Amino acid sequence: MEIPNRVKLGELTKIKTGKLDANAASPNGKYPFFTCSRTPLKIDKYSYDCECVLVAGNGDLNVKYYRGKFDAYQRTYIIQAINSEVFVPYIYFFLDNYLGTLRGLAIGGVIKYIKLGNLTEAEVPLPSLDEQKKIAAILDKATELIALRKQQIEKLDLLVKSRFIEMFGTLPNKDYVFLEEMCVLITDGTHQPPKFVKEGIPFLFVSNIVKNTITYDTEKYITEENYIELIKRTPVEIGDILFSTVGSYGHPAVVKYDRPFCFQRHIAYLKPKKELVNSEYLHSALLSVDGQRQIEARVKGVAQKTLNLSEIRNIRLPLPSMKQQLSFASFIQKVDKSKSTLQQSLEKLELNYKALMQTYFG
Repeated sequence: MEIPNRVKLGELTKIKTGKLDANAASPNGKYPFFTCSRTPLKIDKYSYDCECVLVAGNGDLNVKYYRGKFDAYQRTYIIQAINSEVFVPYIYFFLDNYLGTLRGLAIGGVIKYIKLGNLTEAEVPLPSLDEQKKIAAILDKATELIALRKQQIEKLDLLVKSRFIEMFGTLPNKDYVFLEEMCVLITDGTHQPPKFVKEGIPFLFVSNIVKNTITYDTEKYITEENYIELIKRTPVEIGDILFSTVGSYGHPAVVKYDRPFCFQRHIAYLKPKKELVNSEYLHSALLSVDGQRQIEARVKGVAQKTLNLSEIRNIRLPLPSMKQQLSFASFIQKVDKSKSTLQQSLEKLELNYKALMQTYFG
């Protein structure tokens, strides 16, 4: 592909900001109200009716494409093409790719924000209008396929929750047991930050379990000597459960592989009584509607919400027969195979999307 000329975004578009305070939102409003959150709010009236790209100027920096009537928060940038030679969806994909750079340019303390100049000075590769449309169509199809895979995975998760309710949702109160009665041990990760090294045993954080499975991708490692010392307190085995307790709390993950790792104190450690409770069943029980309701009710704090170990121990969950639990676990195993296939497909699609973005925008 021929390398197109690069033109500053400020020369291709007109950029302005919304004028409203976030309090202008109306829950039952007719029009979208774009603030700095990923999901737009609602509002009764609109100030704009156009095709544009919206960039959140602070908070959760993100970019959206929209065409129609809307209104916008005063920190939201509204970007419109100044002539018919600029294809707005193409500008959207460029800015979606450029978000990492914008985050690096953001200034401020707790709440970062990007300046107008960070946008106007951005250099956009500008091929012909037909080529812009072709690129946008390819990227649009790629994002459509990614969204489809995510929806398919979400449907499998909903299927598991539905089966849980079907099998265990009507158990009598006498069959409910405190979580501490189901476990040999409930504790948390190390309270003393270890000395990290460039390579060694992975050290995990809450971010490693937010999707209810354990990922071992980390930039923090500890020595084998340090690991041997720390594991005495949390003797992790296959079938044990990690459970996030701070910030993104309430996410359980079953240990499925025999590989060494340690973890921070914001992760609780549950060692189930194997003769009493199946790990896959317990994982789903914690994610069930009632399990999550109890978790929400037990969280403490405002700025940094925390689920204390004492509260975790007092969560009450249904405890059906082991035969029923194993039947449910068998169902989970079949779903997980389908989910794994979809997840692998999703990862390939996401890698392809990143490769395309690199090809088109550098």
